[in-house]
Amino acid sequence: MKVLVTGGLGFIGTNFIIHVLKNYEDYSIVNLDDELVGSNHKSLADFENSNNYKFVKGNITDSVLMEKLINECDVIINFAAESHVDRSILNAKPFIDSNIIGVFTILEILKNQKKRLVHISTDEVFGSLETNSADEHFRFNPSSPYSASKASSELLINSYVSTYDIDVVITRCTNNYGPRQFLEKLIPKAIVLAAHDIPVPTYNGGKGIRDWIFVDDHCNAIMKVLHKGKKGESYNISASNEIDVLTIIKKILSIMNKDTSNYESSEDRPGHDFRYSLDSSKIRKELNWSPKVSFEEGLKTTVEWYLKNQEWWKDITDIKTLNSIQWKS
Repeated sequence: MKVLVTGGLGFIGTNFIIHVLKNYEDYSIVNLDDELVGSNHKSLADFENSNNYKFVKGNITDSVLMEKLINECDVIINFAAESHVDRSILNAKPFIDSNIIGVFTILEILKNQKKRLVHISTDEVFGSLETNSADEHFRFNPSSPYSASKASSELLINSYVSTYDIDVVITRCTNNYGPRQFLEKLIPKAIVLAAHDIPVPTYNGGKGIRDWIFVDDHCNAIMKVLHKGKKGESYNISASNEIDVLTIIKKILSIMNKDTSNYESSEDRPGHDFRYSLDSSKIRKELNWSPKVSFEEGLKTTVEWYLKNQEWWKDITDIKTLNSIQWKS
């Protein structure tokens, strides 16, 4: 099977490509990426000369290029997205272009090319939840330009499935962590700052709660959805690891044998959601998926990877990347 992966130089896309190429010998990957913020070719260096892997530089809003690539593949996995909430507050336009116009471009092509699209969305479309967990039918309530753009893409997809009978499946996942994640995200940022004995910044005293999943478990879930997911359906993916940010930071500092009080509060961003939580009963029951990696095991693996692979991140470490208030930059 030939798989077109969009955004395959990003964190989840990279790990997905590695997962597929290591576990599915009869699969080949075409990786389309525009080499924007967070892209890193080092992540896939082991496959650069593989017959089952090809990189194409380009943007999913390029309809001519996308039509050519989709015509040559069997299925599409759409990871391509601007994804950092802080940067969406600073400038929303790239998020609208990638997350809405880019999806529209793919959908228009699929009206004539009947191939499966797995669209990767986010738990943030449901907004902040005080109690309970959002299932697939929960009301959208996005609170940032990023989450609004992802919710918009889902609504657009649903309309195309209903109107044009195209084959699309949507996945929404909770906070991913693991190797090869760009340093603007909490866990890699905390690891790198701690390695330099710099206090780790926290929004709102680190009280925010996120549901954490190791990226390999997410990749397994995507493959389940690709193979067995029902056309027009959406599937929530979570590992039920709801942990507040401050606890995460302290765990990282402890694993690294650092002072567990080496963190500081920073100015909170506008519209900051307090808690995300997904109900993943559907994918567990219908597709027989479940997470395999415990949070303690996954976090230890992640810390060890960043410490052993400093060449991966050293040349992208700068003040702006590690700035705790990027929405003001």
